[in-house]
Amino acid sequence: MTISSRDLAFLAQLTQAPSPSGYEEPAAQIFRERLSQSVDEVQTDVLGSVHGTLKGKDPQGVAVLLAGHIDQVGYIVTHVDDEGFVSFTEIGGLDPGILPGSQLDIHTRGGVVRGVVGRNPIHGLDPQSEEYLKVTPYHKLFIDVGLSKTAAQERIAKGDPITFVSGFEHFGGDFIASQAFDNKIGAWLAVRIVEEVRKAGGAAGDVIAAGTVQEEIGLRGAVTTGHAFSPLVAIAFETGVATDYPTVDRVRFGDFKCGDGPHIARGANINPVLFRLLVEAAEREGIPYQVRPIPGGTPTDANALQLAGSGSATALISVPTRYMHTPNEVLRQADLEATLRLVTRFILDLPPGASFIPW
Repeated sequence: MTISSRDLAFLAQLTQAPSPSGYEEPAAQIFRERLSQSVDEVQTDVLGSVHGTLKGKDPQGVAVLLAGHIDQVGYIVTHVDDEGFVSFTEIGGLDPGILPGSQLDIHTRGGVVRGVVGRNPIHGLDPQSEEYLKVTPYHKLFIDVGLSKTAAQERIAKGDPITFVSGFEHFGGDFIASQAFDNKIGAWLAVRIVEEVRKAGGAAGDVIAAGTVQEEIGLRGAVTTGHAFSPLVAIAFETGVATDYPTVDRVRFGDFKCGDGPHIARGANINPVLFRLLVEAAEREGIPYQVRPIPGGTPTDANALQLAGSGSATALISVPTRYMHTPNEVLRQADLEATLRLVTRFILDLPPGASFIPW
């Protein structure tokens, strides 16, 4: 199940669609347009999450919801000063240390305004000063948009969203670098799995692909999606922290490699029957996988989906990714392929009336 150039183009479209939490419309449109070609119905809720349902073949079939959030981390305009410089702060968890000298795009009503994040150059800093020794906080950073006060204040409004300037790049064999793999890959997987299930003749139960919103600020879209559908089975897709690069403490964070297959989470947030069936599907098909122990609720849509309504049998499957929440997140295409094969196989093999009562 290789990834075609068309499918890679779809992933690139998703990652390049600017959609910080609360501003997901560009990604939602791309997700909805592609999804609508393979499902029986598409809905968008009042938060903005998009849901597409492929109807099952058997009244006793188990409904499976596949969730990938379409929002990304980013920034928001807080002020335009009297010299045309832009103040901003983060949407979601971001390290301000990566910003000085970076290019950012401000998405305004009239189009994109590009700027450069400024701060005092190192030449002019006292080596013993706090500014030299510590990461510059957001309130001391600014965006230089190269405009006069009047032009900047006319074009840029408080609350305009901001994203990294970053491409979709192939390098080193099957590695790919882009912003917003977290979690456009989850949305991509949800759509692609529905397409593969439809191509195979459909599943016993309904398959629902959900592009959820506002995950990065509290799993908000998954809460409403979970309550709306109350599926028996819910699988959340995510990026998972890869630890196969220098300086990572593998004793503390585990040994997880790009290229060794998706992470299948195990722990309190994960239904043990569902975990076992996913592992069995991987081993039956010879698909590589990595078990990721997580002792409590995960900071992902899986957490909200597990507790929605009367509860769902929930799994979390993550694609190992380096350098998350930076302008260039890195993953391997082989891990996307493995995840696609694994979940498609699981859904096609899921018998009607299957029970997920853990004991």
